[in-house]
Amino acid sequence: MLLRSIATVGSYTLLSRIVGFLRDLLFAALLGAGPVADAFVVAFRLPNLFRALSAEGAFAAAFVPIYARLLVESRIAAQRFAEDTLAVMVAVLTVAVLLGEAAMPWIMRALAPGFADQPQQMALVVELGRITFPYLLLISLTAFQGAVLNAHRRFAAMAAAPILLNIALLAVPPALLSHGIGTGHAFAWAVIVGGVLQFQFLAIVCQREGIRLVLPWPRLSPEIRRLFRRMGPGIVGAGVTQLNLVVGTILATLIAEGAVSYLYYADRLSQLPLGVVGTAVGTALLPLLSSELKTDPAKALASHNRAIEAALLLVLPAAAGLVALAEPIVIVLFERGAFGRPESIATAQAVSAYALGLPAFVLVKALAPGFLAREDTATPVKLGTVSIAVNLALNLALMKPFGHVGIALGTAAAAWVNAALLWSTLSRRGHFALDARARRTLPRLLAVTLAMGIAVWAVRPYLPAGVLGLAILIAFGAAVFGALALLSGAASLADLRRALRR
Repeated sequence: MLLRSIATVGSYTLLSRIVGFLRDLLFAALLGAGPVADAFVVAFRLPNLFRALSAEGAFAAAFVPIYARLLVESRIAAQRFAEDTLAVMVAVLTVAVLLGEAAMPWIMRALAPGFADQPQQMALVVELGRITFPYLLLISLTAFQGAVLNAHRRFAAMAAAPILLNIALLAVPPALLSHGIGTGHAFAWAVIVGGVLQFQFLAIVCQREGIRLVLPWPRLSPEIRRLFRRMGPGIVGAGVTQLNLVVGTILATLIAEGAVSYLYYADRLSQLPLGVVGTAVGTALLPLLSSELKTDPAKALASHNRAIEAALLLVLPAAAGLVALAEPIVIVLFERGAFGRPESIATAQAVSAYALGLPAFVLVKALAPGFLAREDTATPVKLGTVSIAVNLALNLALMKPFGHVGIALGTAAAAWVNAALLWSTLSRRGHFALDARARRTLPRLLAVTLAMGIAVWAVRPYLPAGVLGLAILIAFGAAVFGALALLSGAASLADLRRALRR
């Protein structure tokens, strides 16, 4: 069941990331890494931050365990709780969007202090911010519907919804550009179109699944108060990665033109394995642990071990591949139009830096459900606060000697701090321990990953540049990793066959 759920979420997320790469190819070709690209990245970062914190992060972490428990006790009570939650969300987010629109100049001065002495750049980022900010309401309501579906063990629709955003970002800008609208504004309006499409899609799926919610007058029921109490600390705990990225964006505006865009493109590349693996594992694991902890704690521990094994089996070779092949990957994917060789080199350096922290980012996603399934949102926020402080300190220390690459390195190191704190705290409380299978498998997995990375790095100079050479290198790396994993026992052919059948 766990592997099937991970595969469902992961496969749709992979499809979304592939379409997202096509979107980024268009973005790079039209905007490159110049001032308009920087302005759009900053403007889009704002609703994405609030979305990650309030909707997909803290909200889902607090809502799913409560709703799943109520589903077991009484479906009527669960529906009432969901409807009350929806009503309060609509009211709060509507007010938040209106306030954000009014305060956008001051918000952008805080988010992009490096643009303060560039009046045209600041005016542009404020305009784009005002266009994109209503996306917060749309994607938060989409995330609410997705959380309800996930609690019903229906993972596919929410995992597939981001595909619609990426399609909008591919289709809408060329259409608007042909009507004389500026490139940055075209991408900003595409965000809103994508938000509407995602919301409507999830609404249709909920209806088909028999989940029909009405919108009552907002009221603070005991369950809603409980939800908000758990969301409060979880806003930081569930969104540590996003907060660290925002810190990086703020500091990047102080470095040089293009630094924000270099980090954006690098983050997009690292988001492929993080989204496919980390999000899939975290999404599938939370409702499973929430139910198994109440019925069979030993089974819950085994599920947690298998989830971490599956996550690392997929993310370790991806991280090693990104470190070894960052430059050819960036050149093949992005180097065209307004995106030239200097932009490729600068972006590739950030990709390698982010990739060093990729396993930690995924471990955070896999470890957090160990707290959230026990309805503990306070501990992740305390540990996340430490990570944010480490990230800020390292970014400030490293950005002067290493520029935007120092920011990426600081973010990667902070992710390892966060993962280590989550792991050690769960272990100390007796909530998690590696079982015999994991203790045998994980060291072999690390050794196989190192061997694969060295092999790819050694072969790389002998292959031609371009798409063909990159494809051969990726296929070679996958073959080496697969063969060594099976020979060493780091992966089981029987488990892979069962996963493929599912």
